[in-house]
Amino acid sequence: MIQIDDKIVSLELFEEHFICDLGKCQGNCCVYGDAGAPVSDEESELLEEIYEDVKPYITSKGRLAVEKQGTWVIDEDGEKVTPLIEGEECAYTYFENDIAFCGIEKAYELGKVKFQKPLSCHLYPIRLSKVGEMTALNYHKWGVCAPATILGKKNNMPVFRFLKAPIVRVYGQDFYDELEKVFEELGKR
Repeated sequence: MIQIDDKIVSLELFEEHFICDLGKCQGNCCVYGDAGAPVSDEESELLEEIYEDVKPYITSKGRLAVEKQGTWVIDEDGEKVTPLIEGEECAYTYFENDIAFCGIEKAYELGKVKFQKPLSCHLYPIRLSKVGEMTALNYHKWGVCAPATILGKKNNMPVFRFLKAPIVRVYGQDFYDELEKVFEELGKR
């Protein structure tokens, strides 16, 4: 682990490789799992505000799930998460050519909303957790992402570099630049 300011960064973010390979994984991170995507208090409010603008970009089953459950729900651990369709895919998912995509992100790309998608989705496979006053950034390994690790190794893409945009989104360019410095120093060992 490396500490940068109030963050504890797992060495796996520098050592492991990752590039999403949607052609192989089919976007299954949006389909499988035992709960929806974690959302912060601020994001749960945003989901309520933007839902009508996102609604056209999700499936009819997704709309039905949101109408029944709400724009977010509380999971078994007491955390706010996106609702699921019959315990499976995220209610905000839509499909193109059998590949799962995010309807929130589609609305964002089309300029309909200013919220790109939940940070937990954008940062994946990095998972954030609180450790006292610190925030830990850990690499989450999941079998559905095996094609991403293969493609990442093939292209020598460390996890943190693949996730530059969401890291900058949440922590800023200076923090990302610190990650690059750490990576360079680790390479000199």
